[in-house]
Amino acid sequence: MNRFAYRTTSLVIKALSGLSKAEIRLHDTENIPKAPSIFVINHFTRIETFLMPYHINRLTGIPVWSLASSSLFVGPLGKVLDHVGAVSTKDPDRDRLIVKSLLTGEAHWIIFPEGRMVKNKKIVERGRFMISHAGGKYPPHTGAATLALRTEFYRQRLLEMAKTQPDEAARLLSLFEIEDIASVLDRPTQIVPVNITYYPVRTRENLLSNLANKLVDDLPDRVTEEIMTEGTMLLSGVGVDIRFGRPISVREFMGKTVIHRDISGKQRIDFDDAIASKLEMRKTALRIMQRYMADIYNMTTVNHDHLFAAMLRKLPSNRIREKVLRQKVFLAAIRAGENKHAFLHKSLQRDQTPLLTDDRFHKYRNFIDLAIDTGAVKKGPKGMTRALLNFTPPFDFHRVRIDNPVAVMANAIEPLTDLQRTISRLSWQPQAITRYRIRKHLLEEELTAFNEDYKAFYVPGESKEKDIGKPFLIKGKTRNVGVVLFHGYMAAPMEMKGLADYLGKLGLWVYVPRIKGHGTSPDDLVTRTMDDWILSADRGYAIISSICKHVVVGGFSNGGGLALDMAARIEDVGGMFAVCPSFKLQDLAAKFVPTLDMWNKFMDKIRLDSAKMTFVDNHPENPHINYTRNPISGIRELDRLMESLEPKLPEIKQPALIVQSDGDPVVDPDGSRQVFDLLGSQDKTYRPFTSGRHGILLGEGSEQVYRTIGEFIMRLAGKRNG
Repeated sequence: MNRFAYRTTSLVIKALSGLSKAEIRLHDTENIPKAPSIFVINHFTRIETFLMPYHINRLTGIPVWSLASSSLFVGPLGKVLDHVGAVSTKDPDRDRLIVKSLLTGEAHWIIFPEGRMVKNKKIVERGRFMISHAGGKYPPHTGAATLALRTEFYRQRLLEMAKTQPDEAARLLSLFEIEDIASVLDRPTQIVPVNITYYPVRTRENLLSNLANKLVDDLPDRVTEEIMTEGTMLLSGVGVDIRFGRPISVREFMGKTVIHRDISGKQRIDFDDAIASKLEMRKTALRIMQRYMADIYNMTTVNHDHLFAAMLRKLPSNRIREKVLRQKVFLAAIRAGENKHAFLHKSLQRDQTPLLTDDRFHKYRNFIDLAIDTGAVKKGPKGMTRALLNFTPPFDFHRVRIDNPVAVMANAIEPLTDLQRTISRLSWQPQAITRYRIRKHLLEEELTAFNEDYKAFYVPGESKEKDIGKPFLIKGKTRNVGVVLFHGYMAAPMEMKGLADYLGKLGLWVYVPRIKGHGTSPDDLVTRTMDDWILSADRGYAIISSICKHVVVGGFSNGGGLALDMAARIEDVGGMFAVCPSFKLQDLAAKFVPTLDMWNKFMDKIRLDSAKMTFVDNHPENPHINYTRNPISGIRELDRLMESLEPKLPEIKQPALIVQSDGDPVVDPDGSRQVFDLLGSQDKTYRPFTSGRHGILLGEGSEQVYRTIGEFIMRLAGKRNG
């Protein structure tokens, strides 16, 4: 091998990395030592062979060499590996080269402790690290630990000999081609555990596999699988989380007396000589290996595929109820997020409520489609069932990523014992308890969020009393049908109190969520978007759906728009109503909002805050509830919500009720009529009320509106009971 080749090939490595569309995310790079070290990395694809040297070199500026299987050093590939700093595992000078380069500080080293790619991710058996592969099983290699110990042994022996036997020190310096002993003494030998997690992992025919099949007849299954799997990952833009663990100082493991006797012994010790401490060093290497293997796999970046696959494996019944699976994975994600030692994919770090509602990020749908396509799940006329034969070993090792990806996903988090216990408990947990814990968690979070927002955005003399903005739940007498009510723009949950109480007296469970940005101050609302509002609405739906079998959603003004949006997205919504939905605004000032919004953004760019027009005055019908300052950005978000809603209205198939004040000064009644006409529902009713006010859920005439809504809901409840 050309020992200095890597210095001249970093551009090649960079070019190879640049071909990939993978999204690389590096974590905890501060853990990388300044001195050359051994990086021990899990091995799932051949991508790591090129990816890791490039990134470690880029971060440290130090060449990176690695060990590679001797079987790869044939033909053109062997030359490529040699030029990127790879050393054959059967190179007779391998160990001496590694120790020498670590002592001199010439290079970092990458070693894959599994010894080969672990395509099935099966790394644990009966609580112990054990590699499963096509040829059988074996424990992880201790080579990285042994080499680190040998390096530290000679580092300390050089220090000792320099004091007591200068001739022996000089001989060792010559043996390792070291010019200056001072350069090796202040570099502790360290092992850096690294975990690489890919997400999502999908396999399909791709440009590379098609090209390979055209150029080469009868490609072996192993090669075909690798090109399909890794080609798809490269070309489709897989996410790659690379996490660097805390370095393991080898010096801490060398406290045994027998080791120190050899370090300070006066006898000549050549590189391959047998020494008295050899057996103790082997035992120590085994302990270090167990340490870095645990560190590597404890840093696995947990993702949705992991949770769904592990939960699917552990469910006590082969019958799969989709709603139940999603609810249990929701709780698993919450529990994982509460574990300070767990590392979560970025998609698990945001709110997981969509798992309980419309799955709008397709985390469940993408997983279950893969499970069905690969036979881990069977879909029949009576629903879905788990296919155990496709979910458990033995595997065709070289096709496992194609044929059994769900099992690979489940295997990947087996070493995470805390998470495994959590998933096991949740998988066996009665569904009534699962629903209770979801409800309890969401209710507590919503109350905590309100209290935090109220404190953060409180404006003396402007913010209302806390009870105005606090979300609330009314307990019903039956769990058959529940109701979620959404308040209007610049309002608060108290706006819906009268209607909620009326429906509660009918025996219905009712929950009124606080839509983000409301119930505190306009300074809060200016920071929110329509996506925040939709998520608030979804959390309200998730709470009631964890209590009641069927859910009716409804709202006033902008809350009516949220109810319409929800009915379009969530098929399980049992019915919906909207009171004076803000589809078209009467206020002429609203027409100038896009211009004002653009002006404000321009002022932000030129940093002229004094010229911005952030708020306009509001003169509400109910000043004890509504804001008196209206954010320009808020009106723009309201407009965005309504624009997004129009094409969705024909998708609404649930029973629907539209209630409108015919003299509404805020929203145009023609807009409400247009909403009604566009609805795809067969069972729909338009109910106008004679009034000159917008806020017909409060004050004079509100009881009549309550009765209309109550009759609509009770009619649906009767159908459900029937």
